[in-house]
Amino acid sequence: MFSSRIRHIFGALQRRNLLPLACLLVVLALTSQENSSPTQNVQVAYIGPGAGIALVGSFLAVLGAMLTAFMVLLTWPIRWCWRSLRGQQALKRAQVKRVVVLGLDGLDPELVETFMEEGILPNLKKLGSTGSYHRLGTTWPPLSPVAWSSFSTGSNPGKHRIFDFITRNPLTYLPEISSVRIQPPRRQLKLGNYCLPLSRPRIDGLRKSKPFWKILGEAGIFSTILRVPITFPPDRFHGVQLSAMCVPDLRGTQGMFTYFAEQGDTGAITEFDVGGERIEVRRSAQSVHGTLPGPVNPLRTKLVDSQVSFRVVGKKDGTAVMHVAGQTVRLVPGQYTDWVRLPFRLAAGVKAHGLCRFLLKQFQPSFEMYCTPIHIDPDRPVMPISHPRVYSIYLARKQGPYATMGLAEDTWSLSEGLIDEEAFLRQTDDINAERKTMFFDSLQRTKRGAVVCVFDGPDRIQHMFWRFQDSNHPNYQAGDPTADRHRRVIRDMYVRMDQLVGETLEKMNRDTALFVMSDHGFKPFRRGVDLNAWLLKHGYLVLKENAQSSDKGYLEEIDWSQTRAYALGLAGIYVNQQGREAEGIVSAGEEKKQLVEELCSQLTGLQDTDRGQEAIHQAISSEDAYTGPYVDAAPDLILGYHVGYRVSWDSAVGKCGPQVFSDNMHAWSGDHCIHPDLVPGVLFSNLRLDGSQPHITDLGPTTLELLGVKTPAYMDGKSLLCSDANS
Repeated sequence: MFSSRIRHIFGALQRRNLLPLACLLVVLALTSQENSSPTQNVQVAYIGPGAGIALVGSFLAVLGAMLTAFMVLLTWPIRWCWRSLRGQQALKRAQVKRVVVLGLDGLDPELVETFMEEGILPNLKKLGSTGSYHRLGTTWPPLSPVAWSSFSTGSNPGKHRIFDFITRNPLTYLPEISSVRIQPPRRQLKLGNYCLPLSRPRIDGLRKSKPFWKILGEAGIFSTILRVPITFPPDRFHGVQLSAMCVPDLRGTQGMFTYFAEQGDTGAITEFDVGGERIEVRRSAQSVHGTLPGPVNPLRTKLVDSQVSFRVVGKKDGTAVMHVAGQTVRLVPGQYTDWVRLPFRLAAGVKAHGLCRFLLKQFQPSFEMYCTPIHIDPDRPVMPISHPRVYSIYLARKQGPYATMGLAEDTWSLSEGLIDEEAFLRQTDDINAERKTMFFDSLQRTKRGAVVCVFDGPDRIQHMFWRFQDSNHPNYQAGDPTADRHRRVIRDMYVRMDQLVGETLEKMNRDTALFVMSDHGFKPFRRGVDLNAWLLKHGYLVLKENAQSSDKGYLEEIDWSQTRAYALGLAGIYVNQQGREAEGIVSAGEEKKQLVEELCSQLTGLQDTDRGQEAIHQAISSEDAYTGPYVDAAPDLILGYHVGYRVSWDSAVGKCGPQVFSDNMHAWSGDHCIHPDLVPGVLFSNLRLDGSQPHITDLGPTTLELLGVKTPAYMDGKSLLCSDANS
């Protein structure tokens, strides 16, 4: 699903101050009281990539919010009656009372079919035989933000505007997150060492087109939407929603872990290449002292990290006790703690609340401890992570603290070797258990309407464990003493998802339509293709004088006066177009068209001569791939790689390496960023469906028809219901 290399991008952006004050957000509630009611306890703010937290100091803003709340309360009975009436009318036309969509991210049809034949997925096999099973067409490219956006809107990317995890700003050539734009408060007041915003920021979701649950809401039908990617910031509709992909951690990144260690003999403690940072601790007798950095405090004119101090005391039995934020936490080597709530003080009476888990590696002879990224505390959210805002609080009060980050599983701590495979599996299993509790609660409470929940576990496990089952992978772990156990991990995850389907089926009735689906399949990622290196080799990209290659990211060291095309992100290639890019040299129209056609011709069927294999199956123009008003926002070329290949890590972040092809030696060894025909998803249902090439865009129209709501004309998808379905 979400390539955690994006974590590196935004973590680096934060560290380099490329996104400084532009991502600052606002705390809309003043002080959180420990014993207050849920509505009093909410601090609503936003933390974006590289962002901090800001305080609303404007009386007018508070007064306006109070007046708005009063008007909403005053008109609520009328709106409730009208919505209920419309909902009753729609449900009279409905074929079922409830539609349940269970998303199993990354479930691969080839593996599913193999495992069903082996008899280890009995519930999916039964569902397919009594209802229906089909391979499900996915998007160009088959990336999770693209595919899930097409799922929710029923439209191709040219209509919903999500083409990749990131896009580039054509005026700066720097990467930007593709789904959210943050504009800072326009007015600020400086008082000595403090800087107080006097207006609110703008937080704009960039996914276009309405998701089908908003259309249901307009018809008065309630929906529960749990952890569907690209629902951040949360939609406002008749229903409840917990956001997923691109929800940041409390520090404003897409996931930054922290690793605590004593000062070594080698000198200064430095940051890791990707995903996190190393913090030095101090030892005195049997105690270790350290500080955990939190969000940048923008209430200060000089931006500095807030922090929480801790002390760890070792015990004779090898365990330890950590004292942090007035809490005592037991540490057992090799075991995660429960979620630990941490308040980060920003000013008198103002705190940002987060939660994390600690993993003590060892206390003696040298201290080592891993800390997960700091999640936004759902019980005291400092930003809108759900709709309504109290929904995250309801879930926390009902089931306890839970992961809120869009990328909850910390893949890069495993890639960096800071946690082992077993520790990563425990993370994934725990998050899966949290999600399962939410899902079954929603099934119990949503008797009419739609319920959608996405489980990320299959995607994360296949990304990180494919190397154990692929003997042709350059990072195949044949000699690993735990390899036999890890070779079964993917298989075991599929079995657990099948058990989830079985438990879901037990809660179904004749008035519920069930869809079990994935957004794409999975394949090995053995070799990376450095697109910028290829463009350099063939004269389409030119580096500055004396630079033969560039290990600097974000398209640095490129001579834009001579560069006609460049690559950034996972999807494709951009033309350096006049009037669009800041230093564009290729004129729009015929010159650009000829260049795109030339590049498509040369890249389609690109051979990896070192391996004697085809690396790129097909390259097409964005105009051939998409339709709609936002095609111009897409990369100009979209690339569909062959099995075993993907864009290289370096090319994705705008580097230009010395060679076009390279082995992928990362733990991240499975992927789906290839040609969509090679990685379809799966679709199971308890209904008999039209099996003529179902596509992920069809789920929205099908849900609408089942619940008696007309499909809007802009949707590309079609209903999958047979004319005599289930009669």
